[in-house]
Amino acid sequence: MIAIIKYNGGNVNSVQNAVRRLNAESVITDDFDTIRNADHVIFPGVGEASSTMHNLRERGLDLLIPSLQQPVLGICLGMQLMCGSNEEGNTRGMGIFDIPVKRFPPADIVPHMGWNTVAEVRSHLFAGCEKNNDVYFVHSYYCELSEYTTSVCDYILPFSASLQKDNFYAMQFHPEKSGSAGSRLLENFLKL
Repeated sequence: MIAIIKYNGGNVNSVQNAVRRLNAESVITDDFDTIRNADHVIFPGVGEASSTMHNLRERGLDLLIPSLQQPVLGICLGMQLMCGSNEEGNTRGMGIFDIPVKRFPPADIVPHMGWNTVAEVRSHLFAGCEKNNDVYFVHSYYCELSEYTTSVCDYILPFSASLQKDNFYAMQFHPEKSGSAGSRLLENFLKL
């Protein structure tokens, strides 16, 4: 069973539909026992960092998520909230990835929205994907390159398109909206 974390961030239904297309069973939930006992956990997100983090704290999910032992996948805002801090709303994140999330400069050409190429891939989640895949992004904030970077995208500057540390995986782009490449990435995650 795959647990898709329910909170005030959007896009949970799109993620569930993508999982369903892979013939996998999932549930959208904020129940601690269901999340702890799931085979895989997906932490999606579309929204604003500070209000979303506030909602996670109210539910205790900010403490639960970093404690999980099974494979966990953060998507877009989910990835950003797994980091140490976020310039959006001066938000303290969960610190799974000890890196800051910054706003793209200059503000007049954000958000980064649409298809862009992911390169310098260093993750088995990309197995079976074509080299230099195009995936779908919608974001105004980014993670700098770091020891956790597993793929890179360039928009204004090079940034981390995906991250990985232990059982925690994260993608700034939306695999559920990234066509065949996104489906393969989700499928590879669900095989972990």
